[in-house]
Amino acid sequence: MLLLSDFDYDLPEDLIAQFPADKRENSRMLVLNRNEHSISHKHFYDIVDLIEPDSLLVLNNTKVLPARLYGTKETGAKIEIFLLKPVEDSTEHESVWQVLIKPSKRVKSGTIVKVSDELSVEVIKRLEDDGEWLVKLLYSGENLLDVLHRNGNIPLPPYIERKMQTEDIKKLDFERYQTVYAKDEGSVAAPTAGLHFTKEILDKLKAKGVGIAYVTLNVGLGTFRPVKCENVLEHKMHSETFEITQDAADLINRAKSEGKKIIAVGTTTVRTLETAYQKYGEIKACHDHSELFIYPPYEFKVIDNLITNFHLPKSTLLMLVSALAGKDFIFEAYKEAIAQRYRFFSYGDCMYIC
Repeated sequence: MLLLSDFDYDLPEDLIAQFPADKRENSRMLVLNRNEHSISHKHFYDIVDLIEPDSLLVLNNTKVLPARLYGTKETGAKIEIFLLKPVEDSTEHESVWQVLIKPSKRVKSGTIVKVSDELSVEVIKRLEDDGEWLVKLLYSGENLLDVLHRNGNIPLPPYIERKMQTEDIKKLDFERYQTVYAKDEGSVAAPTAGLHFTKEILDKLKAKGVGIAYVTLNVGLGTFRPVKCENVLEHKMHSETFEITQDAADLINRAKSEGKKIIAVGTTTVRTLETAYQKYGEIKACHDHSELFIYPPYEFKVIDNLITNFHLPKSTLLMLVSALAGKDFIFEAYKEAIAQRYRFFSYGDCMYIC
């Protein structure tokens, strides 16, 4: 049996990064060499030297929605609404979404939460699944995304605290909790391994002969929902949608057939590629969904190496990297990172597992 407690570790609270590094590429990077069983200390800008020519780098180009809304009921009670995903039956000036509501005990079917003069939220009903709700966004603007950009907030994870939310800090989060190659808005969390890349680093990798392909997985609850059962095998991942274009599929399949290394940027990219291969026996152009839960001793079919951030204790992401590098080696690396005072989680430093 695989136990949740086996994936726990103690992290000093002051190592949880509250702000990004001064420059994206200046983050520290712990390099795990699986063949040599060695750990070395670098900075992210060293990735250009570490990735071999003719490798293929695969990145998740999803874009983060301003998915956190703050509003009030008619009584004046303050309500937070966290957008998860839209539901198909939406009409002009109305859009139905699955959401989380906090505090949920203050709302019921029919409750109206006013966010601003141009946006209100009508609570439809509570769903059976893990405290989610169905709501209707009522907006007066022409375009819902524009309305959300004016009224929403970047959905930073709860371990990043913003007690003083100045306009400068809000602007910083809008810029830095987003990859430089983000394309289509649909995620409620950033694919954080990609936050370290700059356009200059991508250009240097291309010039070196490294191929680059993009896939899209819209990050949702499946990525960050905590595991609550002690028997890890009883955990069920939430479904997340992904898309692979024909161009990306051709690049990845060609690289595999030619024996080139495929380097995934982030666990969401890993799950996209491994799900597609599991479903189709190859990387196929598709618009599909993933509920893939990767844990030891999973055998990877597509990816060879991984760039990833440091993950929360007892998380499915920690289990995924343990499947790739070996649980003992990962925990040895985390112990070293803590000793060397690396910065952890979304705005923190990263690892390169090669």
